[in-house]
Amino acid sequence: MAASQGLKSGLPGMPPYDPKNVYAFTQAGMLSPTVRDFPERVYVPDGKTNRLYVIDPKTYRVVASDKMDAEPQHVVPSYDLKTLYVANDVGNTLIPIDPQSGALGKRIPVKDPYNLYFTPDGRSAIVVAEYQHRLDFFDPQTWQPQGSLGVPCKGINHMDYSADGRTLVAACEFSGDLLKIDVAARKVLDKLHLGGMPQDVKLSPDGRVFYVADMDAGGVHLIDAERFHPLGFIPTGKGAHGLYPSRDTRYLYISNRGEGSVSVLEFATRKLVTKWKIPGGGSPDMGGVSADGRTLWLSGRYHGEVYVFDTDLQKGGLIRRIKVGKGPHGLAIYPQPGRYSLGHTGVMR
Repeated sequence: MAASQGLKSGLPGMPPYDPKNVYAFTQAGMLSPTVRDFPERVYVPDGKTNRLYVIDPKTYRVVASDKMDAEPQHVVPSYDLKTLYVANDVGNTLIPIDPQSGALGKRIPVKDPYNLYFTPDGRSAIVVAEYQHRLDFFDPQTWQPQGSLGVPCKGINHMDYSADGRTLVAACEFSGDLLKIDVAARKVLDKLHLGGMPQDVKLSPDGRVFYVADMDAGGVHLIDAERFHPLGFIPTGKGAHGLYPSRDTRYLYISNRGEGSVSVLEFATRKLVTKWKIPGGGSPDMGGVSADGRTLWLSGRYHGEVYVFDTDLQKGGLIRRIKVGKGPHGLAIYPQPGRYSLGHTGVMR
């Protein structure tokens, strides 16, 4: 599906968006000129060995291994798509990567970077300082501090933005809460207690519903994006964790870390259409969809491996498991389609 011409304006400074499909610019083949010549690689941070492993997805082989600082958690594409950052949570650093050459840049000192996001206008990087109970804002070019927002919850970790980019919804896994935050004002607007352990957050293509994985409840909550009100719950499997839209934006892939499976949900019907199980078990965690949409790559958090799934609904399922490290986490496959990155392992718009 090509991007619609009926684009709307959102947060000032943010590129116009398609209200019918917020992922209209992230579909197969829609690579920005910025990333078109980057070699496709899979970047796997490992918090047990404190290394970054790099896989060539064509050969399924590890082609590089670099020493990181303590507990690298996620590999995050920059807003302008030019750089990848490894967030070293306990090491208190971000390490830049040049996706063209694979070269590492100079370490950037930041406190407790469990995760990293960018505002939709590109003016701020948001370091998710999980154990400090706050969001820290930085200039994404100079990395000079812009301010902090303390949050009234425990374990803030994953987030996503409304269609117009004016608000974000963040999950707090240790207190079972969701926060709705005004992006420009850097102010908490509302708190919703779900219970359980909310994890990844993903907006539906039509911008009406936030899907929130709940690792304790074993499924996804549906949250009205406008009213910030629960709409229902869909059981998917034990340890529901990561959420990834398909390139054609018809489906949502849900990694069930506790049972070694991936559930596939159809956005239009909100029904589960299939489940891919890992033979012998596994722990699928974080990752992303390849640029052509044909494969889903996920880290095996507790099994020291990476999983590759064929996304074809008729013959899809696990096609490869690659041994890597001891505790792989926030895997990113790159480059990905999209005009800009909102962070995490590739939340593109």
